[in-house]
Amino acid sequence: MFIAPSILSADFGNFTGDVKRIEEAGADWVHIDVMDGHFVPNLTFGSGVVEALRPHTKMTLDVHMMVDNPEAHVETFANAGADYFTVHYEATKHLHGLIQTIHKHGMKAGVAINPATPVAAIEPILNDVDMVLVMTVNPGFGGQSFIESTVKKMAQLHEYRREGEGANFLIEVDGGITDETARICAKNGVDAYVAGSYIFNKEDVSAPIDALKQAIKFGRMKI
Repeated sequence: MFIAPSILSADFGNFTGDVKRIEEAGADWVHIDVMDGHFVPNLTFGSGVVEALRPHTKMTLDVHMMVDNPEAHVETFANAGADYFTVHYEATKHLHGLIQTIHKHGMKAGVAINPATPVAAIEPILNDVDMVLVMTVNPGFGGQSFIESTVKKMAQLHEYRREGEGANFLIEVDGGITDETARICAKNGVDAYVAGSYIFNKEDVSAPIDALKQAIKFGRMKI
């Protein structure tokens, strides 16, 4: 179980302070949404944020690349200190080669799929990736509502991992994650939970983080 607050909902003028707050509150990862204004309409930040945060936290830096041509940024983010480098299936023509490049640069490789993309599209590389990110909203903006039809994909991935030989990836979810939706995801084998506004909209970030942990613990009992 990994709680990964998304700094897309943090105070852009105080990333270091907000990261310190979530770390003290029991978060496990920092989720960093990189958007280029092309693959998704929003524009956020780049490797400089990762480089600035790396000296200030021991948490895993979980970089989610919502960009065209993610191949061009692997080395930059590796040098900045990223731990996970997750690319979208929909954004690259040479996914297997890109996964190899990510590993070559010392990072763990993740692949993300949009709500309309089926699990079957990434089945050929499931034994090669370290994580699969199931988008539970359409990518680009925070604060959206959870898309319930994506739960089926979590279950399919969990079944593949349990039954398939050589599959050892984590399942991550991103979008509309609250204590209620986290419980549903946990029942379907999810390991990592990205939450933005649910955490950072609270003055005391420890309360929503604790609520997520309890909901996930309860949900996993049902697997």
